[in-house]
Amino acid sequence: MHFHGGRSRAVAVITGAALAVTLGLGASPASAKASDGWVRGYDKYSDDWDDEGVLSNGPGGHTNSNATCLWQKIMWAEGVKFKINNVSQQFTRNMIDGNFGLNTNRATRNLQATWDLSPDGEVGGGTFGRAADNLYKESGSTDRGERLVLGYKGKVHTFTLIRNAEGKYVFKDRYDDWRQAGYDYHSCG
Repeated sequence: MHFHGGRSRAVAVITGAALAVTLGLGASPASAKASDGWVRGYDKYSDDWDDEGVLSNGPGGHTNSNATCLWQKIMWAEGVKFKINNVSQQFTRNMIDGNFGLNTNRATRNLQATWDLSPDGEVGGGTFGRAADNLYKESGSTDRGERLVLGYKGKVHTFTLIRNAEGKYVFKDRYDDWRQAGYDYHSCG
């Protein structure tokens, strides 16, 4: 078979473009990372948080954010305890302020140890993913583009979250105001 140079390049370009479109449509992630700016997920919710970005009190840890506020709400629901000067403290609702400070770091380490995770004080996909084990469906649909209402059942408290039609997680802060769980802004607290 003999092809002319221009025609075979055109066929290759068209075939490559068709393949890229097919792969792009067929492979969509279950959730989004911090680079997206949101705690987000699609389809089944059980793996929405497995690939979330890192929250910590170190550089690049989204130290002051609504994503940190959501994490603090999870620790409150779990009734996490931590120590300050060898005195046991409980993570309270008033501590849900979106600031990943020393107390949040200490409480995170204790919760990670309770969950048999490495107690490094950083909340990444493994720690967030473990928290997702406590999510349950209240109402709505897991279909992409639909609203899903979830509950989080901690050891001490339960609270409601919404995964909106864009896949973004929304929750109530300590003042019962709805907030979107974002990495790049801080409006809760």
